[in-house]
Amino acid sequence: MLPTVDFCGLTLTRLLIGANPFGGFSHQNPARDQEMRSWHTPERIIETWNRAAAAGINAFVSNNETPHVIQTVEAYLKAGAPLQWVAQLSNRCAPSMQAAVDRAIEIGAKAAFFHGGIVDNLYAQRDDATLRAWVEHAKAKGIPIGVAGHAPETHYWVDSLNLVDFHVVCFFDCGSLHAGRGDKFHLADIFPAAECCRRLQKPCIAYKIMGAGRLDPAMAFEFAFSNIKPGDVVNVGMHRGDKDDIVEENVAMVQRLLAPPAPAH
Repeated sequence: MLPTVDFCGLTLTRLLIGANPFGGFSHQNPARDQEMRSWHTPERIIETWNRAAAAGINAFVSNNETPHVIQTVEAYLKAGAPLQWVAQLSNRCAPSMQAAVDRAIEIGAKAAFFHGGIVDNLYAQRDDATLRAWVEHAKAKGIPIGVAGHAPETHYWVDSLNLVDFHVVCFFDCGSLHAGRGDKFHLADIFPAAECCRRLQKPCIAYKIMGAGRLDPAMAFEFAFSNIKPGDVVNVGMHRGDKDDIVEENVAMVQRLLAPPAPAH
């Protein structure tokens, strides 16, 4: 197994596998979205998770609103999956966020966080009352609860409220997509994002460290793990339609980066 950390009481490997490719969220172009969506049948999604487990990853991140993906999550966990599910939650396909929390726990989520675009909107409105109600409900259910966000300012606001257990920090401030202004990936964003992970005392999950496929993986992994806290983890989507052994290749890169230095002779 990859090196692990105690993450809010869960034992997580420092590399998690994400699910944006499974749902066709390429953050590149519509043709790429469709290619990813078509390739990722339930059987291929489960095969990818099984290969991640065999390679040394012990958890996956996935949303609660892409129909074929959440159905696959449910079937996979019901069958006694080796991976833990960290759920990204939205209330867009649920009666309420509280109902979304309840359903994720029922399916088998071990931890959950609120979707970054939704939390960005709460920050824009300074609506701490809504966030507080959601967090209190999740904590009463006994799971670690966090927030995603596309800009450090969102996380600093949430942190000032001292509500959540962890933060899910985007390395690129691409929340413009959720505001209807298209994807914006600027390399300069990675520096304040990494600083945000370091400044937050709560553990963090760093995501989009490769800019949705725009950066060289080896360089992106090296930068991320060199600039986040030792207790933080990284979440990366992996599209086997591009390269069948991409999961094993990513794990090998992280193993090399996190390997203890050889003793001096």
